[in-house]
Amino acid sequence: MPRLRRVLLLAFVLLVAAGGIAARDWTWKNTKHLRFQHDIINGFYWGKQTLEEARRRSPDENSAATWRGFFRGYLGLYERVQTEAYEKQYHLDYPPLRLLVMSIWTKEAQKQFPGAEDGRPEYVEPLLRFNLLCEAISAIAMFFLVRLWVNRASGATRSRFMHRVPVQSRGWVCGLAAATVAWLDPSMILDAHGWPQWDVWILPFYLLGALAASTNRWFWCGCLIGCGAMLKGQLLLVAPFFIFWPLFHKRWRRALHVVIGLSVTSALLVSPWMLGNAKAQLLAATFFCIAALGSLHLPSRNSPHWWAGLAAAAIFAAGLLGGGSFAWFRIGFLYGSEHYPHLFISSCYNLPSLLADLGFALKDSLLSLDLGRFRIALNLQWGLRLLYLTALAFCALGAARHARQRDARILIALAAPWLVMFALLGQMHERYLLWGGVVSTLALGVSIRMSVISLIVSLASTAMIAHVMLLDKKLDATASMIALLDRARPYASWVVLACVAVYFWETLSTRAPIFQRRRRKLLEANPVPFLAEPKQA
Repeated sequence: MPRLRRVLLLAFVLLVAAGGIAARDWTWKNTKHLRFQHDIINGFYWGKQTLEEARRRSPDENSAATWRGFFRGYLGLYERVQTEAYEKQYHLDYPPLRLLVMSIWTKEAQKQFPGAEDGRPEYVEPLLRFNLLCEAISAIAMFFLVRLWVNRASGATRSRFMHRVPVQSRGWVCGLAAATVAWLDPSMILDAHGWPQWDVWILPFYLLGALAASTNRWFWCGCLIGCGAMLKGQLLLVAPFFIFWPLFHKRWRRALHVVIGLSVTSALLVSPWMLGNAKAQLLAATFFCIAALGSLHLPSRNSPHWWAGLAAAAIFAAGLLGGGSFAWFRIGFLYGSEHYPHLFISSCYNLPSLLADLGFALKDSLLSLDLGRFRIALNLQWGLRLLYLTALAFCALGAARHARQRDARILIALAAPWLVMFALLGQMHERYLLWGGVVSTLALGVSIRMSVISLIVSLASTAMIAHVMLLDKKLDATASMIALLDRARPYASWVVLACVAVYFWETLSTRAPIFQRRRRKLLEANPVPFLAEPKQA
């Protein structure tokens, strides 16, 4: 690349980065009267509860103020909440890592602002910077993911504009375009810096996990998904996608590596609760040694993943049999899945919201069979879950097919799980389309038409987030806008469902992409070596 082009490219990247930061700063300053303060206050409250628990478990105030005292409170909070809950109403629904982030934030905020009692705006700056970091990592991961698959497709694309770009440059041009659009995505900016919420925390883990899977690092893909799920459990809803994908390739070892990576990461992160007593620790060591002695004959190439799987199994088995605490699981994962027993929350553009308009409820019975000693019952909640799981399997089938053919449409398949999740599952919050809106910008590596659909999804996500922010404050000046968004919800739901249907269709499409037949001629004129896949991590 000529030196002038590199200078112009660097200037463009810096301009886009500065523009994105400025847009986030502007959003934070100009949404002062519309912010959804409940989430900030809730996070600050549970952070304070961690510090209170640290004081309860420490001999004096000085000991409680140390990091050792802090972690005593952090590890003891789940048990206290479970013990004091009335009829299993815990009110806390944070997974372990999100609770840790909120607790550290509260500790530092009270240290910097003595006497801080709630999540005032000036205290929120550290969380906004963490949001910014996650957004930046997501954009970078988006660039490398799109570049990888466009290069593997030998530059084949259905975008007429991209045909004017040399084949050798299409990968990084498409990647830069996708990263730019994702970085400037309005729904992500509004959610992370206007609401503000913490939904962007799992985006880097999903995108990096997809990149790891694309480069045949399935174990690390599982590790990334497991770590992200400890920040927000919703990531587990799309985790089966990475298990189905290699299974449709008939590569069961790769699927097993994903499961092992997810399991060992989760086990290590929750081991302080699972192995919180001497009995559990002794059992874990015993189980691991017994399993290790029985696996000495395994080939060396499988040993790293095998040892990781043994460690995960030993931790969970010891916790189960040795009296380890599972309060982190009941509160951080199970409680959140049943906390809102409604088809949809607030304002959602999806199938459950249309069903709710027709009079359906989440627990309505769909099927009931009495087979003597056995009785089979299926309600609407589980019916939607089974429908989603089936659609997710088809998304993985499309990804496996496109990966085998080195087709860039795998980028569409990587975005489809998030879109299908929001479209079909009940109990969705309006913010959850953010993930599909951001990840769907991967379509810039495929075609402009699919990118336009991605933009529609992003605008729908922005509208839902803005709608709830306006409803929370109910200002007189925004009454007409609230009424307009209320009337538009059924129509917008059909628009979003149509967009999701197009993505799902493209994911499963088996027709040869346009310009696929000319690939050999393009290669002969502009040879581009395929990226060599590294060995299994």
